[in-house]
Amino acid sequence: MKTWDLDPLFPGFDSKEFKTTLNTIESLIEQALTFVERLKTTDDAKDKIKQYLSLNADLRHHMIRAFGFVNLTMATNALDDEANGWMNHMQQLSSKTTPFSTAFSKWLPKVENLDNLIQSDETLHEHAFYLKSIVDRAQYVLSEKEEALISKLTQTGSSAWGQLQGLLTSTLKTTFDGKTVTLTDLRNKAHHQDQKVRKQAYEAELKAYESIEQSVASALNSIKGEVNEITALRGFDSALDEAVYDSRMKRETLDALIESMRDHLPLFRQYLKRKASLLGHKNGLPWYDLFAPLGKSETTFSIEEAMDYVVKNFRSFGDDLADLAKRSYDESWIDFTPRDGKRGGAFCFNIHPLKQSRILTNFEGSFSNVITLAHELGHAYHGDRIFKESILNASYTMPVAETASTLCETIVKKAALNDAKGDEQLFILEQSLMGTTQVIVDIMSRFIFEKNVFEARKKTPLSAKRLKSMMVEAQKEAYGDGLDQENLHPYMWVNKGHYYRGSLSFYNFPYAFGLLFAKGIYAQYQKKGASFVEDIDTLLQKTGKMTVEDVAQLIGVDVTKRAFWDESLNVIKEEIDLFLSLTA
Repeated sequence: MKTWDLDPLFPGFDSKEFKTTLNTIESLIEQALTFVERLKTTDDAKDKIKQYLSLNADLRHHMIRAFGFVNLTMATNALDDEANGWMNHMQQLSSKTTPFSTAFSKWLPKVENLDNLIQSDETLHEHAFYLKSIVDRAQYVLSEKEEALISKLTQTGSSAWGQLQGLLTSTLKTTFDGKTVTLTDLRNKAHHQDQKVRKQAYEAELKAYESIEQSVASALNSIKGEVNEITALRGFDSALDEAVYDSRMKRETLDALIESMRDHLPLFRQYLKRKASLLGHKNGLPWYDLFAPLGKSETTFSIEEAMDYVVKNFRSFGDDLADLAKRSYDESWIDFTPRDGKRGGAFCFNIHPLKQSRILTNFEGSFSNVITLAHELGHAYHGDRIFKESILNASYTMPVAETASTLCETIVKKAALNDAKGDEQLFILEQSLMGTTQVIVDIMSRFIFEKNVFEARKKTPLSAKRLKSMMVEAQKEAYGDGLDQENLHPYMWVNKGHYYRGSLSFYNFPYAFGLLFAKGIYAQYQKKGASFVEDIDTLLQKTGKMTVEDVAQLIGVDVTKRAFWDESLNVIKEEIDLFLSLTA
């Protein structure tokens, strides 16, 4: 077991460094609230804007460190009472900054010569996109009192409900094969070689959810209800419209993406039905065999072997990427293995003040785990590129957030596929298609489900029974006859943490965007070679200060048109055609 090292953040909650940082945050908040008094007129506008940028950057620097330490501690020990207490304290501190940002967002649009001021000063010019975004966002900002109230209420509202879902799913245990196991242990058995084990684990997983379904349903209802109310109050037509706006993305871009995905669903169903046939099923693939391995691979990976494999293949793309991955291991950025109280899944947290990242995985040695590791290291690489920007220009949005991660997945998958032969080649190809199907087809089901939940929640709270029914209907719509309609997964809404973030709705379509955008980038990289890596690095670095569409234009791509998405999906079609040919 190899765990991450959080000492570069803080040695502990009782350390002098942590206490000093909290005192600094308190002092900066006082300065910020005093600064608000200067915003009664637009006199000395340039000076006031520069002061705001400086204060905000300092606040963000220290808040990221403190919040990061608390969050990362809780991620590996959900029952840590001290961390939970500090999380509540940090949320209170964060809410105190609301009048500062709200007042400035109300004041900045009143500055008549803003464009000229931006052009006349180096610091303002560097933050031109950031400042203009504040002006544009002002139309959706409420009064200072309303924003302060919302900030405080969400602490005991959506944020608390989200923490409850995380606590329940990370501590849920059941008996399997005579042993007490966690939810993560059960879900990892979906990749087991033995169909009997996969089916029993699936059934045990569904049974285990019964004990928490009512509580998690309450969490989901409360979060979606809160978001609906605040979204309407701000003037958005729907939570989806707000999610697209917050993504710095045009609705026509999302529509083009979703349209293309829908039209290509039959392609994925061909793959699923062929896999079902190979596994002895006649009515489509049952959910418990969705992640069943095909072909044969004797390869299992230790942590060290997985890192060596990833670093070697990253090296074929560029030394910077490979060196970053090696550094993440050497400096203990990664918490690898599952244990009691540790949350499931995987994530990467970029820490701008340290110019480092921290990565959580639940590694157990499979090739799929290796791909997950490559994916999260891609996020760290994105962070490394954007650390070159100021901290205020380092916040990129959901769709582009998955670009580097998916690109790094692709690098490793392609290398593995090129090296393999026979059953090993089939195994790796199918592993790739398995992941791609999740990102296109399952993401479609999640998008449909969340959209329907938001609409239904406007009228009434939704029972666990209804949520299960809505999840199954969304899966049927997305997967069609590719899956066995009698063996779906009605509880997928329980274990996906993305549904439980009040400040971040629809964290599903960005994965599809990232996959297909990365496929298009990788295709260009294959044509142009090493010289194109610099263009990719520039694209990643600028994601914090451009719209999605402008970022894509850096490499000559128009993401508002279906043509790009169709071309990327055709790359996947080639892989599915190869799979169908190999298994004919």
